[in-house]
Amino acid sequence: MVQLIVGNKGKGKTRCLLDKVNSDVKSILGSICYLDKSTKHMFELNNRVRLICVPDYKIANTDMFLGFVAGIISQDRDLEQMYFDSFLKIACLEDKDITDAVKKLQELSELFHIDFFISIALDEAEIPEELRQYITISL
Repeated sequence: MVQLIVGNKGKGKTRCLLDKVNSDVKSILGSICYLDKSTKHMFELNNRVRLICVPDYKIANTDMFLGFVAGIISQDRDLEQMYFDSFLKIACLEDKDITDAVKKLQELSELFHIDFFISIALDEAEIPEELRQYITISL
């Protein structure tokens, strides 16, 4: 399953994502990864959540990002959830169409039974129509 948290910059998407991951970690038996553009929120995350600072890995484009995500999945058979904060930035999708990337994540979700929670700094009206079904929170 893919769930999108959308809203313009500064609306509280990160707080929603952090609250969700810290709540979910209590009931998840497997592992959780939180991908972000920095380690700024390291101390706000439960210590069972693996924080990955994506820029450390020199991701240059969306295909590299999706390959990076697939690599994380391949190395952790217990992975149940992945959280993406600042998705447009970490996935190299700023000022680009997000449709293909979200659809590929949905395919990975179905194939490996992993839930993706994604914060996107766009207003709901800016989300492509075919992706609006994935919106769970609009700020």
